[in-house]
Amino acid sequence: MKEIIQKKLKEIEKQEHVKIILAIESGSRAWGFESADSDYDVRFIYVREPEMYLRLDPVRDVIEWQLDEVFDISGWDIKKALQLLYKSNPTLFEWINSPIVYKETREGRELRELSKQYFDVKKSVMHYLNMTSSTFENYLQDERVKLKKYFYALRPILASEYALENKTQPPIKFNDLKDTMLEDKLKTEVNHLLELKMKSKETEYIPVVNKLNLYIKNKMQEINEQAYQLNDMRFEWDILNRYFLKLLNINVIN
Repeated sequence: MKEIIQKKLKEIEKQEHVKIILAIESGSRAWGFESADSDYDVRFIYVREPEMYLRLDPVRDVIEWQLDEVFDISGWDIKKALQLLYKSNPTLFEWINSPIVYKETREGRELRELSKQYFDVKKSVMHYLNMTSSTFENYLQDERVKLKKYFYALRPILASEYALENKTQPPIKFNDLKDTMLEDKLKTEVNHLLELKMKSKETEYIPVVNKLNLYIKNKMQEINEQAYQLNDMRFEWDILNRYFLKLLNINVIN
């Protein structure tokens, strides 16, 4: 499948006249708990020719290439990506740190290193906390619930706790978070659900697991109280501007 995806990336570059500097897998496959019928969520960051950034008429900053039962392929323009990096966008951090990489150029590696200077703990924690809260309230309140929704609630709550404790981007893989952050008394239950999920389809339902619901509810309250005590961080544009101009081979005289 990796070769098929890399071929599609070359097609995108050719037809869209762009250079892809980073292409990764996001979603359940990157997190390590894909179902038997999970699709491939391919995300990429691309650079256009320099003159395209000097046009008076706006050029779309997103490429949506394919969406079907097998593939979900889309990407962001580097300018959009850097503007989001300045805001410490958690989704972008997940892309940049994905363990499944389909393409990475020198510029992509530089972006990965650069991103470490723009990580905002509070934004990361609140992002993951909101993900858990939404999933918990909307999908885990009935007597029977979708199996996969437990992982869409557990992973972000563990990620938010990791960010709080370590002041850095949480690991992408669920097992890494589970092994380091989940209470030991819940690991057997979660490991069982994880094994079941990877053998099941996306639509699999199971009886609600009350002890997991209680754990999630208590953790949300605990982390929320800690998160509001964090300060918002301030970042500078200079490093991002220099990186952007370097990508475009533009020399600026100071």
